Amino acid sequence: MGKVDLKKWLESLKPLQINSYNQDFLLTWEKSLDDIKATILTAEAFKALHQAGVGYEIFQNGLGIGIFRDHSTRTRFSFASAVDSLGLSFAELDEKKSQIAHGETVRETANMISFLTQVIGIRDDMYLGEGDSYMREVGQAVRAGHQEGVLHQKPTIVNLQSDIDHPTQAVSDLAKLRDYFGSFDNLKGRKIAMTWAYSPSYGKPLSVPQGVIGLMTRLGMDVHLAHPEGYELLPEIVELAGENARKSGGSFVAGNDMDAAFKDADVVYPKSWAPFTVMEQRTELLKNQDAPGLEALEKTCLKENAKYVDWECNAEKMRLTKEGKALYQHCLPADITDVSCEKGEVSKEVFERYRIHTYQQAGYKPFVIAAMIFLAREKVPIEKLVSFL
Repeated sequence: MGKVDLKKWLESLKPLQINSYNQDFLLTWEKSLDDIKATILTAEAFKALHQAGVGYEIFQNGLGIGIFRDHSTRTRFSFASAVDSLGLSFAELDEKKSQIAHGETVRETANMISFLTQVIGIRDDMYLGEGDSYMREVGQAVRAGHQEGVLHQKPTIVNLQSDIDHPTQAVSDLAKLRDYFGSFDNLKGRKIAMTWAYSPSYGKPLSVPQGVIGLMTRLGMDVHLAHPEGYELLPEIVELAGENARKSGGSFVAGNDMDAAFKDADVVYPKSWAPFTVMEQRTELLKNQDAPGLEALEKTCLKENAKYVDWECNAEKMRLTKEGKALYQHCLPADITDVSCEKGEVSKEVFERYRIHTYQQAGYKPFVIAAMIFLAREKVPIEKLVSFL
């Protein structure tokens, strides 16, 4: 077991007004900036403890349950790693093998899986207008179950990606930026380009770009959103980003020019997504199990995507950034030209140049998720952190 000095993280945590105790983590903009910073600082402390071989378990037993209504690699294994590191066993609810197919209600399912459960992580990004609502319904059900004496404890709900936000991703993105630029204060005035990029697939959720513009505008960054006409995000999230920028002293610009977004940027985040109007159509078709309709929608969307194959993060685009050295970020997996597809979001050259940075970006996620759970369950988190030494 190695030695680790938590002093710098403890000193940074002390001035913060942390209000995460007994709270779920659903949307970053529902959390104070102090709570976001505390999550990242705690994640960094956990990362240092893990690297030194020091445990940070807070549970003697119990389950961390994952409900994944969409495919997942990084987030699934990050959640499993996070709950294990805190002393819980990981279990996944397979809805096809449950009684949900027989009409079991959300309220009943939530209580039946929660008798010894400490945290429930949910990914539900497939249905626009429903993922966030489902998470809140589960949260209300277990809260009532605890109040009624059915459950000994109320499980914490963590959003592992909804139709609106992807907080474990956005906070991990911010953790990487803080580390790369040295501090939260050093992010003020930095330009980040959150842009659409071409992909040979359709139907990618809106939650990553919405999470990025919803969070980075709170740090005083100059956030430039760019996408082709017709690829708009949810209007209320775009409005929220603008309001955040006004409050933080940063700026928010939305436009249809990828080059303008990349110009003098410190950070670029080229990522494909589907227009919210398409996601609305897709939601209805999925609900109705309309396979021919889904196939027709996909063909239409791919044809539309093909008009913008030049929206690729390549060496030419990167030369537009500040000194040609902007940090490239991506939530992964990226569509890499001549690697995973013929033409994609990013050139092979650019991705390989920043590959380790993107892996480090993803590597924050298990510690970020653990920190979200830890702060929700520990009333005096600093004292608990000290006890790990």
